[in-house]
Amino acid sequence: MLARLASLAIRRRRLVLVLAVIGFAIAGAIASPAMKVLSAGGFEDPKAESSVAVDVLRDRFDTGDPNFVLHARADGKVDSREAVAAGRALSEKLADQKGVAEVTSYWTSGRPADLRAKDGKSALVLARLGGDDDEALKTAKRIAPLVTGDQGGLDVKSGGRAEFNRQGSERITADLTRAEGVAVPLTILLLILVFGSGMAALLPLAIAGVSVVGSLAVLRLLNEVTGVSIFAINLSTALGLGLAIDYSLFIVSRYREELRKGYDTAAALRISLRTAGRTVIFSALTVLLSLSALLVFPLYFLRSFAYAGIAVVFFATLGAVVLLPALLAAIGPRIDKFDVLAKLRRGREQERKRVEDGVWHRLATTVMKRPWPVLTVVLLALAVIVLPFTKASFGLPDDRALPKDLAAAQVGHATRTEFPSFAGQDLKVVLPERKPDDAALTTYAERLSQISGVDRVDAATGSFLDGKQTAPPTAGAEKAFTDGGGDGAWLALATGVEAYSQAGEDLVADVRAVSAPKGTGPLVAGPAATYTDTLDSLWSALPYALLIIAVTTFVLLFLFTGSVVMPLKAILLNLLSLTATFGAMVFVFQDGNLQWLVGDFTVTGRVDVTMPILMFCIIFGLSMDYEVFLLSRIKEEYDRTGDNRKAVAIGLESTGRLITAAAGLLAIFFAALVSAGVTHVKMLGLGTALAILMDALVIRGLLVPAFMRLAGRANWWAPAPLRRLHEKIGLSHGPDDEPLPEGAAAPARDASSPQAVG
Repeated sequence: MLARLASLAIRRRRLVLVLAVIGFAIAGAIASPAMKVLSAGGFEDPKAESSVAVDVLRDRFDTGDPNFVLHARADGKVDSREAVAAGRALSEKLADQKGVAEVTSYWTSGRPADLRAKDGKSALVLARLGGDDDEALKTAKRIAPLVTGDQGGLDVKSGGRAEFNRQGSERITADLTRAEGVAVPLTILLLILVFGSGMAALLPLAIAGVSVVGSLAVLRLLNEVTGVSIFAINLSTALGLGLAIDYSLFIVSRYREELRKGYDTAAALRISLRTAGRTVIFSALTVLLSLSALLVFPLYFLRSFAYAGIAVVFFATLGAVVLLPALLAAIGPRIDKFDVLAKLRRGREQERKRVEDGVWHRLATTVMKRPWPVLTVVLLALAVIVLPFTKASFGLPDDRALPKDLAAAQVGHATRTEFPSFAGQDLKVVLPERKPDDAALTTYAERLSQISGVDRVDAATGSFLDGKQTAPPTAGAEKAFTDGGGDGAWLALATGVEAYSQAGEDLVADVRAVSAPKGTGPLVAGPAATYTDTLDSLWSALPYALLIIAVTTFVLLFLFTGSVVMPLKAILLNLLSLTATFGAMVFVFQDGNLQWLVGDFTVTGRVDVTMPILMFCIIFGLSMDYEVFLLSRIKEEYDRTGDNRKAVAIGLESTGRLITAAAGLLAIFFAALVSAGVTHVKMLGLGTALAILMDALVIRGLLVPAFMRLAGRANWWAPAPLRRLHEKIGLSHGPDDEPLPEGAAAPARDASSPQAVG
């Protein structure tokens, strides 16, 4: 089938190229507004209790958590006459802005102590911006310049969730632009070195353009029916370039190999598509299925990376097996045009005329001579790197993930250090099904006020502390804490407990453990509740994602190799590599080491849980990508000779340079992200780059040859029923029906070869 596809692409190459240009233009037009319309949110489970409670509070009680915070610092005390006048004016100015649904200010709400700093020199103004995260972000972008800076003698800075999203996304966009400005030119230069000519180096850029623009168009269309995170664009760019390099390098290398054997362009392309093209399609399936595991998570932030990954893999594969053959056919013998290293390469080829002289062949042979010492040393080294992962603590990002020079990070730091009980961290208990009578509501509020960490409970029947009522209901309390129809009520729990912490999780559990009045259907909302529910949702979905990756990987590699040992080996080695990567991430970002290398960031003692999940799916897919490339050549040689050691050495020699080059180019792109100011972007860049290089060099270069040497013929073992199943449905190159070029001798077959026996 692939040979026929190659023949079609060759015969109709002009039509293929014209259709590609037209498709690229259409996709570009669809994708162009993606940066403006995709969402900066998606970090919560919409079906979680806290999310439902937020919806009820907004729709029925016209209230909710503040998502826009102004930190105002006075020259003297915030209670001075000048500061009070400026504070009132600031509060009124904020309340008058379109999109601002609710304002609570120190100067207009009775000067509550929890909105005044301990030193009395600064105070807070809290606002709830209407709409979803994206609408709140747009409102914050519009009003922040109007209410910050010098406001009548007050030095005002903006923070809160809306500003965290806005300032964070703007910094990430700027950082990515800068990183790409460094990585892309360097990648182009290295492409010329890797592909051997300027003409050949342009091929992966063409495939990358198709895959990136095509995936962005898909994201833009999906945004019409579901939430899509703007951060998925980063994966489209990086993975689109990486897979384009991988697939182009593998097919072009095989194409050149066949040309050197004497085949003409058409025959070389047919052979390349039947062998390398088949491997590319199979590799694409492994990457696609690994990324599709992200679909099981309820956060559309993570699901968006699945959308981007699936789309970019599809278009990269389509470009590799359809567009690339047409381009190669059109280029013909000019594939080596602008070969700036021709003399150096010819000298190297004269020095090394046998495959046994290759670096990767010598490495594989050396490892297979001493497999146990190699395994011991490498495994001990990886165990040391893994060790920090045993004490990993996971959380979610907040303003501390931002660079310290951003206002949102400074406001977040100020609220933690200057305010003993920040009102923006309050919990809210919603009773949506019915409003209990005053006695039952009072009893419930008294019990809630006895919980450790709850500073005060406010309800329609008054204020409560330590199990006792401390104040009668304020004017308007009945209206504020009920829905007006008598069908529901809510209570506010003031707390100074840090929301994004284990203490916050414990507080939410304690609140939910208190029995509510019968038939009220209590729901708990607030930052700590959102944090708790999001983590619970992620941990609940994680086993299903891991199961999807493990099962699909095993099945695909079995179909590819006919072995049950190879899939198990691949999964175990990939897990080892990933665990070592996560250990390094804990050492750096949880423990705060190596900041001189990766740049300054705020140490919170926790790792953003979404990053290891995202990295696992991306890196596992890329690892299997390289695994398939390597195994394809090993299996091809083993089927030809039946010699396991020779097959491993020749397979590694044939693919080692390609895999290392592809991994190095992709690692450069991700490593550039380490320069970003946002902590989880740093982590994604460093972790992915480290894992890619570790997989290409340590796993493929050392552990795979050692393992396969020790396993011997058992590498290809499968139970008899599965062998028979593989004979029926397994994947193979198929017969090589391409006539040999004139004057070429048929390749010798080893007498022990499975194809020679019989």
